[in-house]
Amino acid sequence: MKNLIFTIFLVVAFGQVVSAQEEDPQERYERIKALKVAYFTQEMKFSDKVAEKFWPIYNQYEVERRKLYEREHIELNNVECMSEDEADKLMTEFLTVESEEYKIKKQLFRDLKNIMSAKDIIKLQQLEDEFHKKLIKEYRSKKDRGQS
Repeated sequence: MKNLIFTIFLVVAFGQVVSAQEEDPQERYERIKALKVAYFTQEMKFSDKVAEKFWPIYNQYEVERRKLYEREHIELNNVECMSEDEADKLMTEFLTVESEEYKIKKQLFRDLKNIMSAKDIIKLQQLEDEFHKKLIKEYRSKKDRGQS
């Protein structure tokens, strides 16, 4: 019963996050982050001791990952007008971001290994993928309903 109520809460909350198209991007990010915290906490069944150590590590990882995302997802006006030198520099930046993303993920796993099992870390990765899929699915669903 508790899981059913929590699942209903998440479905409603996902819908609210996705439907908030007019919302400030930072506010939307914070709402998604809160959903993620609730989802991970529920599914991982963290003890207070583990949660106290887990969240600072994971939050730092998220901050670093978001910075990399912002570096990689820049607005490109017109690729056709870009010089080969500019494109080469941009390509190098993309590869640098990918390399740094690997490094921070590797560090996350090392840090988490001090407080949880490898099996739990794999479960966390699975939950992260599921969370993102649910978010995308809800976004697409809202978008389709809005266009009908």
